[in-house]
Amino acid sequence: MPRPLIFALLPLICCLTFFAHRVDADDSLTLDPANSILRGDFQNAKILFEREHRGHVAFIGGSITEMDGYRPMVMKSLQERFPDIKFTFTDAGISSTCSTTGAFRLQRDVLDKGPVDLFFVEFAVNDDQDAMHSREAAIRGMEGIIRHARLHNPNADIVLTYFVNPGMLATSQQKKTPLSIAAHEAVAEHYQIPAIRLARQVASSISAGDLSWDVYGGTHPKPAGNRIAADLIDQLLDAAWKGDKSAEDAKLAAHPLPEPMDADSYFRGRLLDLADVDLIAKATVKVPDWDALPGGKRGRFKRERLLCLEGVGAECSLKFSGTAIGAYVLAGPDAATVEVSIDGGEFQPVELYHHHSKGLHYPRTVMFATDLSNDAHQIKLRVAASPEHPERQVARILNFVAN
Repeated sequence: MPRPLIFALLPLICCLTFFAHRVDADDSLTLDPANSILRGDFQNAKILFEREHRGHVAFIGGSITEMDGYRPMVMKSLQERFPDIKFTFTDAGISSTCSTTGAFRLQRDVLDKGPVDLFFVEFAVNDDQDAMHSREAAIRGMEGIIRHARLHNPNADIVLTYFVNPGMLATSQQKKTPLSIAAHEAVAEHYQIPAIRLARQVASSISAGDLSWDVYGGTHPKPAGNRIAADLIDQLLDAAWKGDKSAEDAKLAAHPLPEPMDADSYFRGRLLDLADVDLIAKATVKVPDWDALPGGKRGRFKRERLLCLEGVGAECSLKFSGTAIGAYVLAGPDAATVEVSIDGGEFQPVELYHHHSKGLHYPRTVMFATDLSNDAHQIKLRVAASPEHPERQVARILNFVAN
């Protein structure tokens, strides 16, 4: 074939090849049943929905949960399954937050709204790319959420969802399990929690040429990608709830609660009241003047009163009880290195600045100590000098957290 003709046809060839190896939002992707993992007994939510004609369904996670994505699709599907039921839906997704933050805010953002009957948990991507958790940290956060939710309502049915980013996709295509998913799966196995292996489904579909990463939509999926997640959940619910057993004859059964995988997991996690903080020097509780500060700000935080330690030597202290202490912070371009002393011990440096802080007041939880005796303690926190980054001398704390 003459070379000019080849070049003339090349765009058409590429286009045909692309469309031959893609799936659109309206196309049906064949789902592997093995990617909807049914563990343990999963009947309580269905029994309650059919018998009481009500139900509390909650979702917790990062931006994938907060966005207009799989969550509203699952909500719509549940409403279609149970058209006569009055649902209460709780959206506890907060962009950038990991399972550690989730464990500490669970009580406020989910459990305080009433016992949860069906609970969807999504943190695999954030534990990977935002928090860059070790296996231990990912287990402590996820077990903290699962165990705390079950302590609050032993009948709660829970589903874990494993979304995917490019690095996790590459690992999955090598037939390996990304670290955060492996850690969360260990928790799921221990507590017999069903799970959705979306990451594995996407990896195998792309490798087979049935899907492209672009069509899926990336780390924050497009409708096509979120549809796959919602369909995997529907597949799980179909398997779990098949049969015609009458809800009137069925009984709610508390889920078994084994011993903790890690006694220091954050299942006692809670947010501490800033009113209990002793303001020692250059410390105030206020709404920051966000308009005067460089860096992006997310609307959900702009009216929050924060503990602000401003300038080198700014200091505060707090009495608390438990095995762990940390802070849920907004770490922006001016985020400081702080020095922490517990129970009168030596001050140790802790960095608040995150690699996303350069352009954003980034929400993250920083742990100061995680292996304390389960007793009363006192923490002192002060802003340290940073000769290499003199502009970084502010700590803005939404809440101290304790376990």
